[in-house]
Amino acid sequence: MKVTISCGGKFHAFHLAEQLDKRGHLHKLITPYYSQKRRWLPGLRIDKEKIDPTKVMTNILPALISRGLGKVLGLNQPASWNYYSAQFFDSWARNQIDRCDLLVAWSGFALHTIKAAKPYGTVTIVERGSSHILFQKEILEEEYSKYGLKTKAVDDRIVDKELSEYSEADYISVPSEFVRQTFIKYGVTPEKLIRVPYGVDLSHFKPVPKEDCIFRVIFVGGLTFRKGVHYLLEAFSQLSLKDSELLLIGSVSPEMKPFLKKYKGCYRYLGAVPHLELYKYYSQGSVFVLPSIEEGLAMVIAQAMACGLPVICSTNTGGQDLIRDGQDGFILPIRDVKGLNEKLSYLYKNPDNCSAMGKSSQERVSKGYSWDDYGDKIITRYAEVVGK
Repeated sequence: MKVTISCGGKFHAFHLAEQLDKRGHLHKLITPYYSQKRRWLPGLRIDKEKIDPTKVMTNILPALISRGLGKVLGLNQPASWNYYSAQFFDSWARNQIDRCDLLVAWSGFALHTIKAAKPYGTVTIVERGSSHILFQKEILEEEYSKYGLKTKAVDDRIVDKELSEYSEADYISVPSEFVRQTFIKYGVTPEKLIRVPYGVDLSHFKPVPKEDCIFRVIFVGGLTFRKGVHYLLEAFSQLSLKDSELLLIGSVSPEMKPFLKKYKGCYRYLGAVPHLELYKYYSQGSVFVLPSIEEGLAMVIAQAMACGLPVICSTNTGGQDLIRDGQDGFILPIRDVKGLNEKLSYLYKNPDNCSAMGKSSQERVSKGYSWDDYGDKIITRYAEVVGK
């Protein structure tokens, strides 16, 4: 079985490519990144994944369009630049397509690439890391409206393109039951959906000794409405726990700045931290919290679990595919400030139970949720659909 991957970002594409390559299934990885092909570019993150560079097709221009050109020209239109970047990548990627058994193309970057693969008789899969695009648009705009913001959650052109991709592809790959249900809600048949949860690098994400006795609540991710950080700030500020700290790690979006100002003094903000340094910060935590309004399956959940933390997350994070409620952490409804209060207070007052849940959490991901485990599961599913 020969598989081509086409991804206009990074996401988990390199982990997937590595798993396919070491099993002899990778035909091509089409990407704007991969540092092993771009060592001359200063400041580029060195990718840890081992992929045969001769199988990697790269074009860095889409990344420059989405990340750099708008800033250089002083244009404040990130959504438009992202759309044009995706279109550019998709148009380039389709010209890299040749005969293979299976194409896995990331949503938003996939329509022309899928069409180019069809004449070869290739089975096509759209990889969608978040909820159905219409669900995502609806719930995020509902959140913006709640706070009086007239913000478009998703560019309409992106919505139209993703809907066409869902229709054009033979299958849609999703990471969680939460995401699967959003696709079924919008009329996609269950038979078209492949669900395999992401993995975690257990050789890297593992606990190191905690250096203090502070009850530390850790959040990692973009500080946005989508991640529900404003609900975590509200909940933690109400608790006033002695010898406690809320540690926020990630870049701040403009919409979140008023909330950070309102709750100033209730948290410590570190900014963005390099991916390979995150395990050090997880290990200094007592509990990891991710109260997202919407996403697919946040990889930070498995990372935190691998570092020995219990996890409190919302139903809309995909965390239910990993976390056993009450054993490895707690699953709460979205926007549940009272529930966040209660669970944080419980873990604070019951440190032995908190520690036991953290150990259970670590054991959970160590048995079935490594990237090798992910590779076994996803390649089995690929073989099934190619066999059909």
